[in-house]
Amino acid sequence: MFDYESMVARQRKWMLYLLAIMVLGAGFLPHPRIFNGLILGAVVSFYNLWLLQHKTTYLANAVASNSKIRGGLGTFSRLAAVMLAVLIAIRFEEHFHIIALVVGIVSSYAVLGLDLTLRMFSYKKKHKENKDK
Repeated sequence: MFDYESMVARQRKWMLYLLAIMVLGAGFLPHPRIFNGLILGAVVSFYNLWLLQHKTTYLANAVASNSKIRGGLGTFSRLAAVMLAVLIAIRFEEHFHIIALVVGIVSSYAVLGLDLTLRMFSYKKKHKENKDK
């Protein structure tokens, strides 16, 4: 389970770095409406990532201990969070850019893909070095 825990920590760290960059962009660049949309979407995406990781850990522990599994992976909760963000962006359209919100919502998937790609390359490199020894 150590690999999973380190992966979760790595992905959360990347999301926090991404959020920090977006906050700096909103503060210092001339398009705060776009960055506000990105921030709102990325916050919802980070919440959804955390919720999915939490539910996956719960599910894995329940399966490992042969206990009864209640609930699923929180799909309804994650969709409700996205709908709430879209409603906020529509209600306060002068503060949030809707396309930037959508890009922010999918930011956790970009982080997941980047993390997977980096791990695959490092895994291949490590095994190639071990073969050469």
